[in-house]
Amino acid sequence: MFLSTLTPKFYFALTVTSSFISGLIFVFEWWHFRKYGTSFIEQVSVSHLRPLIGGVENSPPAPAVFSVGDNETSRQNMPVMQKAWRERNPQARIKAAHQALELNNDCATAYVLLAEEEATTIVDAERYFKQALKAGEMIYRKSQNCHSQSPQHEAQLRRDTNVLVYVKRRLAMCARKLGRIREAVKMMRDLMKEFPLLSMLNIHENLLEALLELQAYADVQAVLAKYDDISLPKSAAICYTAALLKARAVSERFSPETASKRGLSTAEINAVEAIHRAVEFNPHVPKYLLEMKSLVLPPEHILKRGDSEAVAYAFFHLQHWKRIEGALNLLHCTWEGTFRMIPYPLEKGHLFYPYPSCTETADRELLPNCFSILTIDSAVVAANTLQSIVSCVLECFGTLLSPFSFVMENTKVLLLPRLWHQQTPL
Repeated sequence: MFLSTLTPKFYFALTVTSSFISGLIFVFEWWHFRKYGTSFIEQVSVSHLRPLIGGVENSPPAPAVFSVGDNETSRQNMPVMQKAWRERNPQARIKAAHQALELNNDCATAYVLLAEEEATTIVDAERYFKQALKAGEMIYRKSQNCHSQSPQHEAQLRRDTNVLVYVKRRLAMCARKLGRIREAVKMMRDLMKEFPLLSMLNIHENLLEALLELQAYADVQAVLAKYDDISLPKSAAICYTAALLKARAVSERFSPETASKRGLSTAEINAVEAIHRAVEFNPHVPKYLLEMKSLVLPPEHILKRGDSEAVAYAFFHLQHWKRIEGALNLLHCTWEGTFRMIPYPLEKGHLFYPYPSCTETADRELLPNCFSILTIDSAVVAANTLQSIVSCVLECFGTLLSPFSFVMENTKVLLLPRLWHQQTPL
């Protein structure tokens, strides 16, 4: 009866009001996401509403995948650690981690958070990670014994595995930074053998860098043979390390003048193709390796094929390129040739998908505000490519005409003195 008395004006007003409110919510969400990088509604619902209504956390953020045991004490500190990982204030995260340790002294994720947030030196971080390893191994063994009892226990085992692998990897990285490189290599190899399916954690990239520091190039090639596969995801570390090894074989004797006269050998062609492949994957890296652009400290997170990945790679691998004589010279002479094959990298690729145009936005979030981010402009690349082609053509014409100019100059030298002698009176 009530619905039949409603007029079209009411529905129109209701539609306009709801649209206005939705627009306000959308604008506020957009502003909040741009400033803080998270959704306000999701943050409120996850942090405040869901614990009140007793909901189950089905999709925690990445750090919250780190779990804590299955006993009663662990159930008490689990909400504390989940809240700690979501906190934006570092001091609040550290305080929550200490609260979790008061409830359970074997909370591995609390030690991980303290190692990442509270430790001021690598030695302090390593000490926290060793405590996390001791607690994580104990929890992992318990989960292994009961993982087949229910799907919940199986999920618990996966989370405890993630914690254990993360802690071991960070310990290996601490050993690498403290100069214990062989120990770090052994830890990484053992970790890759124990958990071969967790290749998405990119432990092999840390192993490549450590092996390059040891100058164990044969071992580096063996790692690349396994992970530089067409079916596996690529990275700047994979592509540029492969290029470095091929450049190492020819860079010491490489000369642009000699190569232009006799042509490139098979090994030099392979090295140039490897450099072109690496540049196609991430075209920002050469400017940092050649020190055409200043470096900053690498960000906490990186974007594949983006400027943030280029900064991180060059920061850790520039010393390896400098160690091989002539490698940077070969890179300097050949890297721009990539854009002759793909003059429009945003539209068409050669060995990879076209370069994504959305990397600039993400890199601006990852890198400092004062840092000038490198971008790719197809029009500029095409213009530079055309300019390079025109200069090469003009140089070829100059080379072809050089014999004629040589003949003319010699003719002038021979004829002018004779004519001058004939015209001079005795």
